[in-house]
Amino acid sequence: MKKLGFGLMRLPQLDDNPKNIDQEQLNEMVDLYMENGFNYFDTAYPYHNGLSEVALKKAVVERYPRESFKIADKLPIFFVHEEKSMQPLFDEQLERCGVDYFDYYMLHNVCSWNEYAFTKVDSFKFLKEKKEEGKIKKLGISLHDEPDYLERVLEKHPEIDFVQLQINYLDWNDKAIQSSKCYEIARKYNKPIIVMEPIRGGGLADVPEEAEKLMKDYNPDASPSSWALRFCAGLDDVFMVLCGMSNIEQMEENVSSMTDYEEINDEEQEILENVADIIHSAIEIPCTSCNYCLETCPQNIYISKYFELYNAEKQTKWQGFSQQVNMYLTYIEKGFGRARDCVECDVCIHQCPQRLDIPGFMKKVSKEFDDVADATNEAFS
Repeated sequence: MKKLGFGLMRLPQLDDNPKNIDQEQLNEMVDLYMENGFNYFDTAYPYHNGLSEVALKKAVVERYPRESFKIADKLPIFFVHEEKSMQPLFDEQLERCGVDYFDYYMLHNVCSWNEYAFTKVDSFKFLKEKKEEGKIKKLGISLHDEPDYLERVLEKHPEIDFVQLQINYLDWNDKAIQSSKCYEIARKYNKPIIVMEPIRGGGLADVPEEAEKLMKDYNPDASPSSWALRFCAGLDDVFMVLCGMSNIEQMEENVSSMTDYEEINDEEQEILENVADIIHSAIEIPCTSCNYCLETCPQNIYISKYFELYNAEKQTKWQGFSQQVNMYLTYIEKGFGRARDCVECDVCIHQCPQRLDIPGFMKKVSKEFDDVADATNEAFS
């Protein structure tokens, strides 16, 4: 397999509703992807409010021979509270995807707060049985936790065939994510690695001007995204790099970057370290927009979008009314809660793979936007 995987978490949409997937554009993206020799599709039960798997069926399974592609899916262990709940979930996923088996299948978001689902409820045993039945070809985990935790899981479960980790050049030496240390633990246990978030939710596609200049001075034709993908693809024992793509232009760019790519050399590595320093100094809220938190927010706050607007506001010297404020008002109008509506219940923190202090950051967002939004509403009322 070629190393670029199509992550189906951020599919093209017709509007801001994640359920309204642009199926026609998705089909076009899949065709371009497959025509260029790529064939690995990664989905999950909650993506696009449960419709990612269905969209995969329509775009891939119903249009291509089964042997021509690989499907990776995940058991949503955050929904597993008793053993009898696993079989219905698994059967539903097979039906949604329209397949008889999964090429790669994972326990989704293995971490300390989800531990109940593979200790008190033996989900590993269940998935081993599915593998023996031929319903799963390769069994793995997607992990969002510290290196020590990963080592404990791999030590206890030698049946794990592969590990999916968040890796990118920005998080490589990050003290919270510890990508490089998790990577080394996976290699220590001889586990092939799938990379998720190589472009960090799209953030590494649009780097600060100073950082992009370093890249362009070295290679004027290479996009920031291509640097991020090549960094991950060149790592030893990485066999797949997942990339969520939301439009045909992103697909064209990434397919071009990952066709006959060259690994990052020493000089480029030094440039990326400088780029990472620049980005770290500019980003205040390191959210990757995975949106796991949105399902549980009792106030219906569009957490990831507000963080995105906040970061953009802080990285640009706006004069007067900004597009970020405009977008904030738009989302409020659509029925989303304001940042100041946060009740600090902390449920979102447990859902967050990055373990961000979401309520604390939400106070910053509120300070940045809510007063301005009130004044704007009053001015135009």
